[in-house]
Amino acid sequence: MRADQPLMALAGPPAIAADPYVRPVRPAELDRYLPAAVAMFTEEVGIDPRAGDGGVGYRSRVAELVAAGRAFARFEGDEVVFKAEIGALSAHVGQIQGVWVHPACRGRGLGTAGTAAVVERLAAMGRVSSLYVNGFNHVARAAYKRVGFTQVGSFATVLF
Repeated sequence: MRADQPLMALAGPPAIAADPYVRPVRPAELDRYLPAAVAMFTEEVGIDPRAGDGGVGYRSRVAELVAAGRAFARFEGDEVVFKAEIGALSAHVGQIQGVWVHPACRGRGLGTAGTAAVVERLAAMGRVSSLYVNGFNHVARAAYKRVGFTQVGSFATVLF
């Protein structure tokens, strides 16, 4: 049970400089991107998204986001050091999801600058950026505030 998941929004450009190395993931890079997506999901939800069907369904969903130009990453060599996706996209709002920084690279500002790059992309599309975060994740909440997000609501989620 996650009783407090602040919903945050940002209309317009980010308040900080965007990471110029964050870009849309190319379809040919799916196999390089997928381990980071699996790591993020496993850290966030506590289960491996490949369980049950060997990863066929999760790979398919990630491949859809990549093909749609809605998966973003910063690669260093062959490794993803930052990733995020635009999970839902309406005529007015884009929801950022799956923000993740490689554990060896945390604390270097990649999360804030990378998120700013995705916000910049959404702002250029004329969309408000939104995301939600676990209330207990004070590091992420502070990072999103530095990007320019403000809390506009709250969710509660029951995972089963």
